[in-house]
Amino acid sequence: MALVKLHTEFFRNLSSAEPVSFSPSFNLLYGANGSGKTSVLEAIAYLGLGRSFRVNRHQAVVKHGQQRFTVFGGLDRGFESLDAGGEAALAHRVGISRDIAQKQTTLRVDGESVRSLSALAMHLPVSVIDPGVFDIVAGGPGKRRQFLDWAVFHVEPSFASSWQQCQRVTSQRNQTLRNGRLDESMLRIWDAQYAALSERISKARKSAFEQFKSAFDSLVQEVNVNWTEGLKLEFYPGWDVSQSLSDVLVRHREQEIRMGHTLYGPNRADIRIRFHGRPVAETFSRGQQKTLVILMKIAQSMVLNDLGKQVSFLLDDINAELDENHRSMLACKLQELRCQVFITSIEHPDPESLWQGSQIPDYRMFHVEHGTLKEE
Repeated sequence: MALVKLHTEFFRNLSSAEPVSFSPSFNLLYGANGSGKTSVLEAIAYLGLGRSFRVNRHQAVVKHGQQRFTVFGGLDRGFESLDAGGEAALAHRVGISRDIAQKQTTLRVDGESVRSLSALAMHLPVSVIDPGVFDIVAGGPGKRRQFLDWAVFHVEPSFASSWQQCQRVTSQRNQTLRNGRLDESMLRIWDAQYAALSERISKARKSAFEQFKSAFDSLVQEVNVNWTEGLKLEFYPGWDVSQSLSDVLVRHREQEIRMGHTLYGPNRADIRIRFHGRPVAETFSRGQQKTLVILMKIAQSMVLNDLGKQVSFLLDDINAELDENHRSMLACKLQELRCQVFITSIEHPDPESLWQGSQIPDYRMFHVEHGTLKEE
């Protein structure tokens, strides 16, 4: 599905006047620094991720002097609407509101309140490419787990519930590990629950990774890069799978007691990315790392595309991060996959340059100034 209507209230510096209509294909937003371009993408991210991709605190996005913010969105029918052409009736109306003072979040889908964020986010797969996204390669395992779990969530509906249960059990297990006197019988109870949930989570992650890896391998054959032959991507579940997780936990009991938290399991999972046996963070240039991350992001969207799910990409200030060839490669591939795309830039976008001789898709151009979007 694509986001075709957006209305915000008290969200950063964005105007709360009228809803904005977007193209289900490409949307080009430009304006000076501080005009509100990235704030638009943040608002969209709240509908698809339940959070900002820039900051961790809800308080940071509420308009100065206000105690709550709200984001409403109207979604079309995805590929079905694209094929039909023209204005289509909305398939879903989604919204998220956060009361900062009460620390209370309200989620709504089609006028009904929903309790879980997953019930909201499942309707709008949002993928972000901003300066921070390149930490998928250069950063720690947590960034790569987050990358993988985004796809798992949209591929396997039960994953969100399993992961939440696992986090609760992990928290209880950690409290038991930190107790002054070890309660071995209680720890074994938590071990059994943790191991069962871990197997379920790892199975879902492995399946999603294999789909992603297949799409990635196919994609790299289409692009002109000279480092694919020595590149290897592997899924590491978080423990040595030649042993059961229950045995691993018992074997490393004293180590975990000393550390005071769980050291093995899905909370330590990773996508190990190596080039000729060495981590790409050590061997790839900054430019190569950017290319790799872009290809990984496209491969994710290919997996969801095959499942009939349209992905909405948020490309924040890509002129500052990607050269003209990389921008064109990304734009053309996302056009081919029929993704919805939002691109921000300081300079006025040049569609001819962005698509470099390819057929220019339908798009809408917006100038952003003082938090207001004006379509050109």
